[in-house]
Amino acid sequence: MEITESFVKNILKEDYPSDYQQLYNKSPMLQYLDKKMKAVHGNSKTRRSLANIYAIYSILYFYKDDYYEQKSKYRSFEGYDYTRLFNFYRTLYGGRKLQNHALNSRINGEFHNKVKNTINDLIITNNGKYLIHIDYIYVNKHDISKTACRIIEKYMELLIAKDHSLISILNTLQNLTDYSQKRATINSLLDEDAEARIFEIISYAILKNHYKNIHVYFGYSRKSIKELPLELYKTGRTNANDGGIDFVMRPVGRFFQVTEVDNYDKYLLDIDKVMHFPISFVIKTKQNRAKILRNLKQYITIRSSGMAVLEERYKKAIEEIITINELQTWIQELNNHDIDEIIRDIDIYYKLEMNMNDENE
Repeated sequence: MEITESFVKNILKEDYPSDYQQLYNKSPMLQYLDKKMKAVHGNSKTRRSLANIYAIYSILYFYKDDYYEQKSKYRSFEGYDYTRLFNFYRTLYGGRKLQNHALNSRINGEFHNKVKNTINDLIITNNGKYLIHIDYIYVNKHDISKTACRIIEKYMELLIAKDHSLISILNTLQNLTDYSQKRATINSLLDEDAEARIFEIISYAILKNHYKNIHVYFGYSRKSIKELPLELYKTGRTNANDGGIDFVMRPVGRFFQVTEVDNYDKYLLDIDKVMHFPISFVIKTKQNRAKILRNLKQYITIRSSGMAVLEERYKKAIEEIITINELQTWIQELNNHDIDEIIRDIDIYYKLEMNMNDENE
């Protein structure tokens, strides 16, 4: 059985040099953690899964001090109090906004789904108390709790380094005086392999500063008509349950959804979520937007099975397709002040997204 993440393999080799692979093969908990840590890669499209990972870590953190290699004593243990665990994992990196779902139920279902042929739940619930099943702590007579903790701690360390790499780039950008270099660097961040959250934040910053230079005329009567700039607002964090709306515009009332080109079903789902209100799709691709629009309309035709009412409903809900190509073009059209505003907005919203202004992190 292949160990996916190199840092997991390295830690196992350090702790169990002669039988690390056999131990991994027999450890459902280590296999589960290994599968859940793909977010350390720069082009990862997966979620960080901090809630589930931290639920495991919070239990093992206290366990290794209280019951390490004390199998008989642990068998009589009734579990750690929920409040103690919850308060602890919210002090961890990225944990301040986490909810209690992982401790309550979510992790066991996913554990059985990701690691086949597991009989017992990973986390035992006991009237508001929680503990790891002993079968997953002992492997080949080894207590692997400290190794599992080391793996999770390394995962946190790698995430911190990854998260702060963009901050380093932004700091460099802010100190540059050559605006052609600033534009080129922002362009380079708009990559098809960019992490989804980073792409959403950068695309928002570009769109916000692009649209603010476009003016419209609004008023309830001819005498009250005013010239107003278009204003783009971000609805919340990138993983928020926002009903399919990532950005909204005033005063014209446009919806924007950031997505990827590989799943047209998601486009239709986003349209359904807002009751077929027109959406502009901001897509992480360098494909030509005319081609994407053509393919999306063809997909709608197939999905509607020739039913005109459905085909018309979805096609009318596509307001505009915006790709990396358009974003990069607009970067070149913006003046130097707007470029600095883009850098400032990316910095603000990225730090907000990553909770980098929180004292606990």
